[in-house]
Amino acid sequence: MNLISSMDFDEFKLNSDGMIPVITQDYKTGQVLMLAYMTKEAFQETLRTGRMTYYSRSRQELWCKGDTSGHYQYVKSLSIDCDKDTILARVIQVGAACHTGNYSCFYRDLVSEAQTEK
Repeated sequence: MNLISSMDFDEFKLNSDGMIPVITQDYKTGQVLMLAYMTKEAFQETLRTGRMTYYSRSRQELWCKGDTSGHYQYVKSLSIDCDKDTILARVIQVGAACHTGNYSCFYRDLVSEAQTEK
């Protein structure tokens, strides 16, 4: 696939662990699917394959979303925010994004309009 980034990873502002957070969104609906992190290697692998690859902080290794579940994320676009410290990935999501089987990891409401004080 070999996607080409307009910025080099070294220009990004990384967290103290040398990673950048990635907000992943369904490119058709705009629904936020998940938040994960990328290292330079994960970013390069994402560009090389066109499939979202993150860094698993719990396993301490690269993680291509879908390699174990079959629920791949195919890159439609990658954007960087104004501070260069967060990536927004718009993807084609195959199956569920969440390990619980839900389409999005954000399926539990904490506050909704019906719960606000009047």
